[in-house]
Parts: sequence; structure tokens; C-alpha cells
Amino acid sequence: MMVMVLSVYGLDSHLQPEIQAPLRAEPFAWSTSTANSEQKAVPYYTFDGEGFPACNAVSAVYDPRNVDEMVQIVQQAVKSNTPVRASGKGHMWYDTMCTDDPNTIIIRTENVNGIYDFDLEAGSVMIEAGVTFFQLAEYLHARGASVGYALVNWNITLAGSVAMGAHRSSLREDSMVAAGALEIHIIDGSGSLRKVVRDETDDEWLAASTSLGLLGPIARMKFRIFPDFKVYAKQETLDEDEVLDGDIYALISPYATANFWWWPYLRKFHYRYYDPVPTNTSNQEGFQSTFSLTRTEANTALSLLNSGKYFASSNRAIERLFFTLWNPPNFHDKITDKAIMAWPVYGWDYDVLIGGLYPGYGTEWDFGLRGYTLELAFPVTQANAVLKRVRQAFDDEATKGIVMTSTYRSGINIKFGKAYFDFLGQVTYNTSDGADWSKGAMMFDFPSFKPSVGDGLRFNEPFYHALAKTLIDEFPCRPHWTKNTRDVFRQAVKHLDPGYLKRFKAVREKFDPKGLFMSVVGEIIGVL
Repeated sequence: MMVMVLSVYGLDSHLQPEIQAPLRAEPFAWSTSTANSEQKAVPYYTFDGEGFPACNAVSAVYDPRNVDEMVQIVQQAVKSNTPVRASGKGHMWYDTMCTDDPNTIIIRTENVNGIYDFDLEAGSVMIEAGVTFFQLAEYLHARGASVGYALVNWNITLAGSVAMGAHRSSLREDSMVAAGALEIHIIDGSGSLRKVVRDETDDEWLAASTSLGLLGPIARMKFRIFPDFKVYAKQETLDEDEVLDGDIYALISPYATANFWWWPYLRKFHYRYYDPVPTNTSNQEGFQSTFSLTRTEANTALSLLNSGKYFASSNRAIERLFFTLWNPPNFHDKITDKAIMAWPVYGWDYDVLIGGLYPGYGTEWDFGLRGYTLELAFPVTQANAVLKRVRQAFDDEATKGIVMTSTYRSGINIKFGKAYFDFLGQVTYNTSDGADWSKGAMMFDFPSFKPSVGDGLRFNEPFYHALAKTLIDEFPCRPHWTKNTRDVFRQAVKHLDPGYLKRFKAVREKFDPKGLFMSVVGEIIGVL
């Protein structure tokens, strides 16, 4: 696959396109041919690479170096009426980031990564569009600071996380990444830089807090920070009935962050929780990695997972294997890089809560392990009923002689979010559906392996689609904005509050009257 990758080195310089794959930056300026879509449009890929487009058709990708260059690109796009989408580090699961307009251009923000105006006493720092969690964590830790629990579980940009409503897992602490934003600076549809300041009574703030990029690219943010701290992590194994028939809220809410991993074939849950501890509690410096793999491990898993496309016995074996591997800590000591073998694990907040890659390891997608997922949020007050309905769906397949399993290395991820008010967030409340979202939400995140053999369909492929439809039809729910297919969005839009959509649309029309920043999701939810 080929795409023009453009880097702005002054808008009056000569266009020097580079046609290549994978994407990388080459010097050039705005191109009339790009604006007129004379170049053939091609897919744009993010973390999963070729074959898994975030956008089906883009004409060019820009790599600006600073906020001023981002503004210039948008201004040129406004003049030529060219659709624009911003892309951070890129963690899109499906082709929903753009519309299918082949004139679309991408502003890739990776090089716009300044961090400045650090003020721990005031509790804030300024970060630019391309700053990732890894970059900010390193910067803050060196200065004795942290962003608290407004996190995600991988190295994506904070601006992209705010725009798309990303979250950690907590019912006690604010875990929406947007909860950490104090100011959001957005390049609007006139090419002007607007500063939106936190104010929960202001519709502009409530739209910008989870904007889906529909107001324009986030150029920078003023973000809340705290003194650095240490935490512990502990994990227990629970029988399925202890969760399905238990008090889920009581299990999750006491901790700064907590979640479940569900192993449906084995009828077990891993129950992980974290809380702060005094900095002198332990000298251990644990470093978590959810995604680190060696090539040998990846090749072994790929062979077994691919056989699971045809044989349920392989899927049963893979769930047993992954469950066993997930029992001990998925942590190394940050100083020695040796595996930590016993719970609890102690370390600095970001290292333990998120971590990163172990030295010399790759990620699943680096080695050809690809997946699909479904993530829906439900009121936590209905968590037991939702999980029991999923259990019933698995059992219904078993009565047909079809055994369904988890095919992901950490099982089915059950996360939680404290209530946080804005128009499009997964954990907003006071909505027209009549459900009680005030205690927070449970996120049902069901990743599954996508075979790289045959037709690429998963074992018993219709099950996944039927489960999504069942959950959407039977419960109040909201989709995660980067982890669902177009079809899931079309089904789930009925659960979104029409009043909030109307208010969001009014703000969007002020920021982007031409609709240059639209996406498939924006079209589906009716805010065009």
C-alpha cells in the first residue's frame, strides 16, 4: 500500500512527495494536487498496520513539527474545502477515524510533542498534541510529579485519548483522561486556535471534553498534575459465581483502580486492584507490561490461535495457557529487568499502573497477532445482569455443541469508570434513557484473535455479532469510540441522549461550520 506522507517545512516550499509504505515523513508543503485529490487515495493505518485501516481513503498525511504548522495545514485545508482528521500515536481498531471521502488528509501529530509550563505547586503542565503517556510519565517522574489516575494502558497521545473518551478503570478516582484536562486548545474550522477552559456549565467545554475530533484537532492542553507516588498491585483468582452473584461495586470501588479479566471457558476471573502506599514501603520498582512478547512466544501463540479457527479444542487449550500465564505478575523489576514472580508488586505509579515494553521485546501486533474487539459501557448498577447475560450466551452455544472461549492473552477485560459529565463520554449521566449512571459504568471489552489463515473469520464468527446485538438491544449501553465497528455504532446510537447530541451538534457547527473534521462516527450519531 502507498500513501503520500507530507512534512511541512514552510508552506511555500516545493512539493516533494514520497510514495511508499510503511508511512514515514518526507519534506514537503501543501499541495494543490493533494487538495484536488489528483493523487490516488489509499488507506491509512495505525497500530495494527496494513490490512487494518483506520481510514479507508486518504490523499495525504502531514507530519508538522509544531502547533503553528498544524494551524497552517488546517488553514490551507479550509481554503480548499479539504476534509481533515488528526491522528496521534494511533490506536484505532476499525475504519471509523475518517469519513470515506478520498480527499481527506491526515495531520499526524507525533512530532508536535513539546512539554512546558511545568508548575507542580499550581498542579498543571502544558502538553502539545503529540505527547504520549510514556513521554509525559518520564518527564513528570523526573520532576517528582504524576497525572494521577487519568490514564490508559498503552503509549497513545493524551490529546487523542481526551478526544476519543479514553479511560483507565476506577470507580473511586477520576479515570477518564479528559478529567485531567484544564484547558483544551483546538484548531477550529476557520483555522483559528481556540482555548476552551474547564467549566462544567459551559456547552463548549462539555463538547470539547469528548469531541471525537469533530470540533477540530487538539493542538495542546493544560493538564492537571500531582506529586509523584508509589502504588502496589495485587491479583486474586475468583470463581465465576463470586463475581456474577457477588457485589461487583463493593469489589471494585474501594480501590484507586481495579478490574477483572474473565476466562469464560474456565469460569474464572482474575481480579486485579491497585492502591497507593507510602514511598518507603518497598524498594521494589515494578514495571508492568501487558503487551511484551518475544518472537518465539508470538510464533507459538500464532500457530495455536490460527488452528483455533478450525478446532474448538485449540481455543480451549489457548484459554488454559493464557490463564496460566496471567496468574503470576506481568511485571519486571525496572532496575534489573528480571521477572517479578509474586504478588503484591510495588513501584512508582505509572510504572505499575501502565508500564510499557520490556527491553528487547515487541508487541503482539509487531509479530502478526491481530485482533478485533467490542467495547460497550453499561451502568455499573446493571453489571451483574450484563455479565450473566453474556454467560447465558456462552452457555447457549455450548448446548449446540459449540464451546466458546477467550482467545486474548488476558481474557475478557472488564473495566470500570467513575461518573464524569460531558456530552459524548461513556460515563456521563442524567441521560434520557432513565438508567442510573451516577454510580459509574462497567466497560465490557471483549477482544478476540483474528486468524491470519483462510478467510480470516474467527471460529463461530456469527457469535460475536449476535452477542453485540443482544447486549445493545437488552441493556442501556454506550460504545467506546475507537473499539467498535460501524455496525455496532449504528445499533448503539439509539442509546445516546438526543438532547446531548443536539447540544453537541450546536457547538460543532460553531467550531466547524463546513464540516471539515467529520468522521464516520460523527455521521452515524447524526451531528453532521
